[in-house]
Amino acid sequence: MQGKELFKSVFGLEAEDLFTAAGRINVIGEHVDYCGGKVFPAALNLRCNVYGRKTGANVIRIALKGIDGIKEIEIDKLDSYKELEYANYQAGVAYYLQQQGTPIVGCDLFYECTVPFGSGLSSSAAIEVATAVALSEYAGVKYDKVNLARISQRAENEYVGVNCGIMDQFASAMGKKDHAVLLDCSTLDYEYVPLDLGDYALVVANCNKPHNLVESKYNVRRQEVETALNIIKTVKDVKCLAELSPKDFNEVKHLLAGAVCKRAEHVVMECERVNMAVKALKAGDIVELGRLLNESHYSLRDLYEVTGKELDALSSFARKETDCLGSRMIGAGFGGCTISIVKKSAVEGFIRHVDKAYYDAIGYRASFYETSIEDGITVTKL
Repeated sequence: MQGKELFKSVFGLEAEDLFTAAGRINVIGEHVDYCGGKVFPAALNLRCNVYGRKTGANVIRIALKGIDGIKEIEIDKLDSYKELEYANYQAGVAYYLQQQGTPIVGCDLFYECTVPFGSGLSSSAAIEVATAVALSEYAGVKYDKVNLARISQRAENEYVGVNCGIMDQFASAMGKKDHAVLLDCSTLDYEYVPLDLGDYALVVANCNKPHNLVESKYNVRRQEVETALNIIKTVKDVKCLAELSPKDFNEVKHLLAGAVCKRAEHVVMECERVNMAVKALKAGDIVELGRLLNESHYSLRDLYEVTGKELDALSSFARKETDCLGSRMIGAGFGGCTISIVKKSAVEGFIRHVDKAYYDAIGYRASFYETSIEDGITVTKL
């Protein structure tokens, strides 16, 4: 059954609305969003679909495809659900919307997420943003998509306890069909850049190693770059690591040691790669873009140390293919996905070859997705 039929089977009535928000890829600019850097994400056709019906009751009822039962969130106790499995992200969004003055209205919401969980394609952001749109629509208030992204990030940071940056939620809310978003994470200034790869396509591959940001070393990496920033601040007047050029960093690198130095070097050089990648894309230089993707992966592997054998294998096998210009991990790492720039005419063979090599090396299969770049948010009356 599809989402609309599943909604009726769970709640007994017809869904009246469909709210969707996109998962995302990040073309380049990994682990720099929380360091004030520029990132370059795009919204995918892989989405969180929320089928909804306004009830007027004092409760939000939530059901998820593949999960038995209904989760209930009382509107006057929205701060009480931080440990509610499968619904704490939604509860956090509702809580912070309510805190800023949005009147939360009782409703039934059924979630059908085509963004693979734990893939690094931001299923959590898609769930949060779709929830924010649904609750705002049912409240009957005008809403700003950037504000919904902020609310969604706050829910993940403060309510759920994952220290993600703003990129995922921003891309999910503000994505535009056939464009990537050059986003300055320190100011939220943004520019849409046509994502035209000519004879090439982006292939997304999931290594299928499960990962969980709360339990991973993600928060440790954030602490390490904050330590680096605090040390650099003693000699340079900067607000964030992204303000440092490679030349600036070389002048202060001697103050840092060990892992802290490596983490900071990745951030500074990755920010430089983002600028170079945007220039390459605007100039139609897809070969240079592919080279930068490779450099990004090497940095994430060697300096930020967030790849692991699965992602390294997947990107390495991709790079060995003649018609692949570049490949890198995306997302937080420790599992999840890679993106590769592959000649359109060679995609089928690329997937077949990389899948076999990965299976032979790792012992289980990767998943490959046919993706397109779409709008971030959609609202449909059923």
